[in-house]
Amino acid sequence: MITEFIKTEDLSREETLVRIGETLRNDGIVAIPTETVYGLAANALSDEAVKKIFTAKGRPQDNPLIVHIGELDELYPLVSEVPEKALMLAQKFWPGPLTIILKKSDAVCESVSAGLDTVAVRMPSHPVARAIIKASGVPLAAPSANVSGKPSPTTAEHVLHDMNGRIDMIVDGGESAVGVESTVITLCTEKPRLLRPGGITLEQLRSVIGEVELDNAVFNELQKNEKPSSPGMKYKHYSPDADVLIVRGDLSGLVKLAESCDKDRTAVFCFDGEEASFPNKTYSLGDRNDPVEHAHRIFDLLRKADEENFTKILVHCPPKDGVGMAVMNRLLRAAAFNVIEV
Repeated sequence: MITEFIKTEDLSREETLVRIGETLRNDGIVAIPTETVYGLAANALSDEAVKKIFTAKGRPQDNPLIVHIGELDELYPLVSEVPEKALMLAQKFWPGPLTIILKKSDAVCESVSAGLDTVAVRMPSHPVARAIIKASGVPLAAPSANVSGKPSPTTAEHVLHDMNGRIDMIVDGGESAVGVESTVITLCTEKPRLLRPGGITLEQLRSVIGEVELDNAVFNELQKNEKPSSPGMKYKHYSPDADVLIVRGDLSGLVKLAESCDKDRTAVFCFDGEEASFPNKTYSLGDRNDPVEHAHRIFDLLRKADEENFTKILVHCPPKDGVGMAVMNRLLRAAAFNVIEV
């Protein structure tokens, strides 16, 4: 398959959007930009189209997908009911990086929900994503546009690296603003529950609808035979080829650990001002107290370390307050929960 790369400037031509929409209506696969990460989009109402996503990514069939809509009215045909708390969240955070899980309707194909009786829906804020949804005229299932298990893509170039020759089109909409996938909350449990943290924080959710539980899988492995109820809950995910190790403790302890490793094969992810302390190649996550910047950079840095063929990555453990919860969640899975204290 030849993958067409559509540049940002080409999107100003109406015929380009029309062609992208036709590709999606005809069961094609198109990588689209969103404010979180790039998504691999297909018609969510077509089993044939959705199965192509799983094939392109090499994604396990038990991992549900998120359906993307352009307007609130498009939610109603996808679900059996829209509870009041869903409307409260949608009115506050849509369009934006929040996914809401509700009981699904028969319109949603089985492959989207991975056999569950629920569907995850969000309304992206990226103008290109919204224009493509409108041009296609259908809701779009869209997991991250990367090979399954690898770091998510935040640029069109990342997608090209992973998906060239596997999908019909890649649409370049610039660098993703948030940098990690959407927050996922389910309203299908006794109490609302945060399943995956993202750009919308637990505190923000609670400020709108009151009590929200934190799912055990946010910071821990799924139990044996437990089925993921949200994307991103697998044991190992977002992972580069290098082994990732999260290091808790002060700078001096991390420096000693780095010095004991092969400096030519070990990279260090640290914070602004710490770089000169290490004999290794370093990548800064930004200011230590800026989790929004950590989220924006993390996947890009994991990919850059892979490009330089490091075999180990030491990550100075970031704070997990606010958006930092999302960063820690991604790092734990990238590291297969390998954390040490120094």
